[in-house]
Amino acid sequence: MENNRKIRVAITHGDTNGIGYELIFKTFAAPEMLELCTPIIYGSPKVATYHRKALDIQANFTIISDAREAREGCVNLLTCFDEEIKVEIGVPTPESNHAAMAALDRAISDYRNGLFDVLVTCPVDESSLESSGVKFDSQQAYIESCLGDGCKALPMLINDNLCVALATNNLAMRDVPAAITPELVENRASLLYNTLRRDFRMSNPRVAVLSLNPNSAEYGNFGKEEQEVITPTVNKLADAGLNVFGPYAADELFSGNVMDAFDGVLAMYHDQGIAPFKALEPSNGVAYLAGLAIVCTAPEDNAAFSIAGRNQADPTSFRHAIFLAIDAFRHRQEYDEPLENPLKKLYHEKKDDSEKVRFSIPKKHENSIIERAPRGYRGASAQAGKKAQADDKPAETPKVEEAANDNDSEQ
Repeated sequence: MENNRKIRVAITHGDTNGIGYELIFKTFAAPEMLELCTPIIYGSPKVATYHRKALDIQANFTIISDAREAREGCVNLLTCFDEEIKVEIGVPTPESNHAAMAALDRAISDYRNGLFDVLVTCPVDESSLESSGVKFDSQQAYIESCLGDGCKALPMLINDNLCVALATNNLAMRDVPAAITPELVENRASLLYNTLRRDFRMSNPRVAVLSLNPNSAEYGNFGKEEQEVITPTVNKLADAGLNVFGPYAADELFSGNVMDAFDGVLAMYHDQGIAPFKALEPSNGVAYLAGLAIVCTAPEDNAAFSIAGRNQADPTSFRHAIFLAIDAFRHRQEYDEPLENPLKKLYHEKKDDSEKVRFSIPKKHENSIIERAPRGYRGASAQAGKKAQADDKPAETPKVEEAANDNDSEQ
């Protein structure tokens, strides 16, 4: 990205019978949003005009046919298809789902050509995607298949106080135990840890891993998955220097103040992470797709057909999704820049293993949770910047007394 231009945020319009356009219009009615980024709406001018009239709100946009034509200071609306789309606000139809995926396809193609920086997707009706001919159960799964290069993305939910990632997602409960393998837990926990460092600029994040079974070691009732898979993997990661702790029973972690000690939580399956997240923070959540080259976010909202077209949709979660995408993109640049041209080592350090035990972190981390760690994503871009500065302060280097050796030699 050129240093002198704003971040280009691609936004797909979602289900054309849902609240996508209402979220877009309300968000960019605030002039300061156009000072923060250059939006490129992937959708249809005709559908946008229909929604603007139905909502009876002021909304200006500039129609473009190519992302290269996007101008700063404008809401750029890119025409993704020419065919007529029948709009039935509040009613999910195969046609409205098709329009959502057509916009997403065009955005994915443009990303491959480097025409924008980050992607934010408006809600679709995921329950009817497959029935309308789409072979994926979510937009995130489709993005992963197109841009993941074979990598498995990590779904995350984020708000001001919580950051929850899912080791498995959208699996039937009977299939979850077999999916919990040492390789999976290690990969998911490591990816969450590294995402917090790179995309959220936490210099030393703490990750809690949940148990699959309800009871934890505190009650002396570990299950097979905890004994054979989760606990050994957590210890392996801790030995490698990662601040990964657990396993914790979900009720034990989310019901007390233990959660406050961690920056991220890895849940073993969908409802284990999603249910407490929505119960504790029912609004303003953001879905984040970690582990991909593209920065991709979405409001934790559904298409909300029951209120579509009534001017009742709250754009807060959508606005936070834009903030988070911009912050993550900037943080990646800041994190990666020093690594692109590292300084050459000017001398060979003499390794001394005698101090390893003295300065090593205990493996079991028994006392770690008494220190309060920074909580999840703080929301706005300015707050995230302050947090990054606080997290990036260098730690003091322990000093080793050398005088003792000299005294011993004299005696």
